[in-house]
Amino acid sequence: MIIMSADLGLARTGVAVSDNGESFAFPKTVITEYNTQRLIEKLITCSNEYGAELVVMGLPKNMDGTEGERANKCRAIAKEFEEKSGIKTVLWDERCTTVTAHNILNMNDKRGKKRKETVDAVAAVIILENYLQARKNR
Repeated sequence: MIIMSADLGLARTGVAVSDNGESFAFPKTVITEYNTQRLIEKLITCSNEYGAELVVMGLPKNMDGTEGERANKCRAIAKEFEEKSGIKTVLWDERCTTVTAHNILNMNDKRGKKRKETVDAVAAVIILENYLQARKNR
């Protein structure tokens, strides 16, 4: 099954996709969109283009496990996306994924504009890899 992930941000949303065997996650794109409705439509377009049968959206929890305003917004986006697209959507804890993405980009010497353009897609890959690993272990 092809699984798509999204690292939802205030301005940029990273998108990654798994292979059909659910073994690998690949960065696909970064959507720059401030309007929630247009973001949802762009995510639906991506999910259709990539043939996603399941979508995993990052849920930004606080370090103590509680959820704040941003988590509530992500829940609402995930719910609306699922209703409009008809694709099952799962929320996945995304704590520390952006920090990890920055560390990966540091190790690969990605800096400046190139880094800003890719960090959200790398974070989406990390979310998807974590989800795939947990799915495999079930």
